[in-house]
Amino acid sequence: MNTRVRNILGIIAGFIATSAVMMLFEGINGHVIYPELGAAAAQVKDAAAMRALMANVPAGAMAVVLLGWAVGAFVGGWVAQRIGRGDAGRAGLMLGLLLTAAGIANNLMIPPPMWFWIAGMLVLLPGAWLGARTAVTR
Repeated sequence: MNTRVRNILGIIAGFIATSAVMMLFEGINGHVIYPELGAAAAQVKDAAAMRALMANVPAGAMAVVLLGWAVGAFVGGWVAQRIGRGDAGRAGLMLGLLLTAAGIANNLMIPPPMWFWIAGMLVLLPGAWLGARTAVTR
C-alpha cells in the first residue's frame, strides 16, 4: 500500500484512538470522580448554561481532562505511526497538529480556564509526537 495512503489511514485511526481515550477519561471523570459534575453537565441545554457550568468546574476535574488529552494524544500518535509507518514521527506530528486544531475549536466552544488553554495546547502536539516516536519500528 502507498505510504501516503497508510499515513492518512494512520492519522484517521490515531484520531479515533485519541478520541476514545479522551472519552474514557472524561467518562470516568464525570461518572466516578466527579459524579455531581457529570449530572450537572447532562442537564445543560445551551451554550450559556455550559459556560456558566465551566466557570465553576473544580481544577481537579479539569486536570483529569488534561491528563486524558495527554494520554489520548500519546496513544493516538502511537496508533498513527504504527499504521502509517512513514518517516519517524511524521504521522504523529500530523495527528498532533490536527488534535491541536481540534483542541482550539473545543476551547472556543466551551471556554475553559486560561491555565487549561495553555496546558492543553502544550500536551497535544508533543504527546502525539512522542507516541509516534515510541512506535517507530527499525
